[in-house]
Amino acid sequence: MEWIKKNDVIGKSILYLILIILSAAYIVPFLWLLSGSLKTTQELFATPPVFIPKKLQWNNYVLALTDFPFLLYLKNTLYIIIVNILGSVISSSLVAYGFSRIEWKGRDAIFLIVLMTMMLPFQVIMIPQFLLFQKFGWIGTFLPLMVPAFFGNAFYIFLLRQFFMGIPFEISQSAKIDGANEFQTFWHIIMPMAKPALTTVVIFTFLFRWNDFIGPLIFLNDNNLYTLSIGVQQIMSANDPRWTILMALGVVMTLPVLILFFLLQKYFIQGITFGALKE
Repeated sequence: MEWIKKNDVIGKSILYLILIILSAAYIVPFLWLLSGSLKTTQELFATPPVFIPKKLQWNNYVLALTDFPFLLYLKNTLYIIIVNILGSVISSSLVAYGFSRIEWKGRDAIFLIVLMTMMLPFQVIMIPQFLLFQKFGWIGTFLPLMVPAFFGNAFYIFLLRQFFMGIPFEISQSAKIDGANEFQTFWHIIMPMAKPALTTVVIFTFLFRWNDFIGPLIFLNDNNLYTLSIGVQQIMSANDPRWTILMALGVVMTLPVLILFFLLQKYFIQGITFGALKE
């Protein structure tokens, strides 16, 4: 028994060591970003590297938030994100419910076609989308960045379908016996039970739109409509990239993502693993 316990301790120690090494690959760049945001330009490019600045340059954060219309771009970004979250949750959950809880002819074949669209990179559909939105007169507005969210997302549909299929069908049948129609069953029974999966959709949508650069770059041509990802470019110039300010802005843009994940990580992990565990 002692031999087994000793091997168990050694095994866990090795596992923790591997996890620490792997986590360092993600933590160290962020710590360098945080350190660089509080340095002078000379310290940032000093040789050998300076890890801890002699004097913390908090003014870098002040300049990062005041040298360009940060609040305006933040408002635009959050507006796009909120609309996308609403559109993605509503449309993808409705489609996923139809693929998982309702029997109809050709359901599995059409679901396979939906999954196949995940293989298409945005670069393939970028030009057709631009021409289509141009015909609609949407270029230079937020519409190209928001309307597609109300037509479902293949990955979200797959994720929610897997979660819905893990919910016992007896629950839906009981609701229908009590007089609930299909939509009432979906809205009042299934949706409240799918909070982990819906939270995962919210997190992924937030991350995608928060970091999205190519979409706003293509569809927005008014400075007053720019998002943060586009606005950051205004700090850069050919002669003076202002790296310390950019690093300060990088910290500011990273913090909301970290806070969101830590607040919702329990639901996020449940939403990702639930469908896989049921298979």
